[in-house]
Order: sequence, then C-alpha cells, then structure tokens
Amino acid sequence: MNDITPFEPTKNFESIKKINEQGIEYWEARELMPLLGYDQWRNFEAVIEKAKEACKNSEQEIKYHFVGVSKMIKIAKNTPRETGREVIDYHLSRYACYLIAQNGDPRKQEISTAQTYFAIQTRRQEISQLLTEDKKRLYIRQEVKSHNVKLFETAKQAGVNNFGKFNNYGYLGLYGLVANDIKRKKGIGKDEILDRAGSTELAANLFRITQTDEQIKNKNITGEERANSNHFSIGREVRNTIKKIGGTMPENLLPEKHIKEIEKEEKKSLKSGNTIKRIKK
Repeated sequence: MNDITPFEPTKNFESIKKINEQGIEYWEARELMPLLGYDQWRNFEAVIEKAKEACKNSEQEIKYHFVGVSKMIKIAKNTPRETGREVIDYHLSRYACYLIAQNGDPRKQEISTAQTYFAIQTRRQEISQLLTEDKKRLYIRQEVKSHNVKLFETAKQAGVNNFGKFNNYGYLGLYGLVANDIKRKKGIGKDEILDRAGSTELAANLFRITQTDEQIKNKNITGEERANSNHFSIGREVRNTIKKIGGTMPENLLPEKHIKEIEKEEKKSLKSGNTIKRIKK
C-alpha cells in the first residue's frame, strides 16, 4: 500500500496537502487541478460539482468536505507592477479528492491513477478512525510487554540484578515518581501501572523502553548503576519532550479500565462473531 504511486502526479498528492490550525488536512482545488490532468478551471469546476452531488447522495455534509474560499492569483507577470484578481477555490478533504477523482474524465491517465490512490488512502483513514481506544490500548500494551522482555534481557547482560529498582529508575525519569507513588497518585491499588494506562501513556512508556534498550546496547553500557542511570535519563528525555510540546504529564493522565477487562470483551466479541458465522452457514 506504500507503493501505490507509480505515476508522477500521485507522488505530488501528499506534497501539496496542507494542515489548518485545527490540525485538519486539506487540499486546494486549484493546486490539485493540474495533477488530475485539467488545465482549465471551468472544466475542473464541473467535475467538482459532480463530486459535490455524489457527496450529497452518500449522505455526507458537503460543507465539511468542500469548503469554498477565495484567493488572489497573479494575472500580469514581468511588469513593473504585478496585478492580480480574486478567484474561487475550494479546500478539499481527502474524501472530496476521492470523489473528484471518481467523477473525473476516465480517459485521463492522471484520473485513473488518482482513483486508485485516493480510494486506498481514504480507506486507510476510515480504518484508523474505526480503531477504538480499547484496540489501540491492547495493541500498544502487547508491544510494551514484548519490548520489556527484551529490555530486561539486555539489562541482565549489562549486569543488572535488581530489576524492580531498574524499572523504578525508568518510571522516576518519565513520571517524576517511583512505581508505588504513581499507583497512589492514580488510585489504582495493586494493579500494574501499564495495565491501567491509556494509549497515550502506553506510547510514552513504549518509547522509553525501546530507547533504553537501544542505548544500553549501542553504548555498551555495563554495570547496574550505569544501566539504572541510563534508564532514568531516557525517561527524563521523554518527559521533557512531552512538556515541550505541551502534552499532559503521564502521572496526570487518568487511569483506564484494566486491560484484562478489554481482553475479556474482545474474546467475548470474537466468540459471538464466530457463533453468528456458524448460524449463517
């Protein structure tokens, strides 16, 4: 799916993508137009109108996908005083680009390529949006477990014997607190910290774990004291990064339901789905 851009036009689709102040991606219609093989606005605007109709028929809000705007374009070049005029343009969502490609001239090679490209990219976006917080937690928690095993093996080879202490150094760097204090602050009793962490908190810990593992290996760190210090330093670097971008400190993130509850729900859902399939057969 990453190699779906064999023709030059599609290589430029992502390069002209813009992000607004709310973090939402969009494309400008007049920039997209030549990449789809159109050189006259009136012809391309007719395709946009067809796409807007398709959007309406699919029961989507046109105003969310086709945002009408105006812009200034230059109409006189290489003169002492360049002049311009105001023209109509659109800010298009990825879905809008997909509909435009679907309603373009199929004889154009650029259109056929764009149809495939935006179809796959739009589906990718849909799947990402459908991935629930619970599923994200399950996936990242499993990654954390897997990489923690690797880290502890690396730490053992480096000379670490007290793994509880080694782990606490990592927590202290990232949270500013040791494990027991984190549990008290979050009010999670004897539960494992990462079994009650949301996807954001889990991701921060995953980065701490993988980077510590790499550092110990790449720098040939040996000795329990040096390994502990390295774990603390990596945790603190991750913490400083969160602070720098204005994120919520991990100790202030609210605890989520236990990961085992989600696992039970997933198993129950899979069992229910398999039962339905058998009934249908």
